[in-house]
Amino acid sequence: MVRIKSRYLLCEINVTDKSRLLLLDDRAVMTAVRTAVARIHGDYGAAQCIIGVSVKYMNAHTGMVFLRFPKRCYKLLWSALPFITCMETRGQKIPCFLNCLHVGGTIRTCQKFLIRYNTQQLHRLLPKCKNEETRETSAEEADSEEDEVV
Repeated sequence: MVRIKSRYLLCEINVTDKSRLLLLDDRAVMTAVRTAVARIHGDYGAAQCIIGVSVKYMNAHTGMVFLRFPKRCYKLLWSALPFITCMETRGQKIPCFLNCLHVGGTIRTCQKFLIRYNTQQLHRLLPKCKNEETRETSAEEADSEEDEVV
C-alpha cells in the first residue's frame, strides 16, 4: 500500500473586528479556500483541491487554522490564499485575509511552530503592558492556547 503524503499549512485569519471572528467555522474557511483556488487556477486547481483538502483544526478565538492537503497541490493552494478577501458564514460576509505562518510535513511540526510563534508574540506584547493585571491575563491566554494546541 502506498502512503499519500500530505502537507499542513498553518494560517492566521486576520479580521478588523475580533468579535466577528467567532462567527467563522471550518466549513466557511474550506469554502473560501476552494473558491479562491477555483477562481485563480481554474478547473485544474478546483479538481486538485476536491480530494484530500480539509481543515484539521480551527480556533475561532485566536483565528489559527491548520489546513491539510496533498503534497502534489500545496503550491496551488498556497498561491491562492492571498486572494481570499472575505468569508461567508451564516448569511454574513466577513472581510478578512489569511496570513500563512508555516508549511510543514506533519501536524506536529506545525504545532511546535505555533507554540514558538505564540511565545514570541507574548514576549513582544508583555513589555507594552501598563500594569500587572494585563500582564497576567496575557500570559494566561497564551498558556491556555498552548494547552489547547498540544
